[in-house]
Amino acid sequence: MHDGDETSSVTEEAVVRKRRKGIYILPNLFTLAALFGGFYAIVMAMNGRFDQAAIGVFCAMILDSLDGRVARMTNTQSAFGEQMDSLSDMVSFGAAPALIAYVWALTSLGRWGWIGAFVYCACAALRLARFNVNTAVVDKRFFQGLPSPAAAALVAGFIWLMTDAGVSGLEVRWVTFALMLYAGLTMVTNVPFYSFKDVSMKRSVPFAVIVLIALAIAVINIHPPIVMFALFIVYGFSGYAVYGWRKAKGLQTSVISTSTEEPEERGLHK
Repeated sequence: MHDGDETSSVTEEAVVRKRRKGIYILPNLFTLAALFGGFYAIVMAMNGRFDQAAIGVFCAMILDSLDGRVARMTNTQSAFGEQMDSLSDMVSFGAAPALIAYVWALTSLGRWGWIGAFVYCACAALRLARFNVNTAVVDKRFFQGLPSPAAAALVAGFIWLMTDAGVSGLEVRWVTFALMLYAGLTMVTNVPFYSFKDVSMKRSVPFAVIVLIALAIAVINIHPPIVMFALFIVYGFSGYAVYGWRKAKGLQTSVISTSTEEPEERGLHK
């Protein structure tokens, strides 16, 4: 009887310990910093500092790319971290770019302006939801549709470039509207965009690669608004180039293989 009580006590203690499992600090610090970048961008846009708002989005993008890698490198992945990352992405790459673009240019279009901003924001939410559902069945080398950080960088980069050139949002409001629709709708297409996830940070590389990285940093510093926007314009259209090339070669254009575990989600994989 005494042994049974002791076993029961140990079991209860194990359950309590399991329930008290905490949250990993390191990757979630990066996620919170990315969230702050998006929040900072919205505040700067409200204050009319659109160049700083764009920089806030770019900082959020860099931090967002680090949190997942840090979690994998330190073996601190968690379901909480995944959900936190999605919510942070919605603010930084969904709501923030839509609000910045609306305040900067789209407000002068009246009803069309908020429709353009909402379409982008809604597509960002749909893209993130689909990404969470399809995580286990997507080819890791590619994203299904334009990733939300790249879409946000496309919008923020354009605003940063125009602001730096002294062009007001009123002068390019229809261009902004078209860019919002392009970035938003491309996020929810099945067009494949290279993910760079097969690039290993632990793998050794030739010395020339380090030299090229140094040169890339130097080129970006020549004129950040132009270079950053040019990079994301190229990336923003690269998916359609890959799609066209695969189509011409008769290869499979979709990066999804139909899930057998979630038949109710099968329509998302076409």
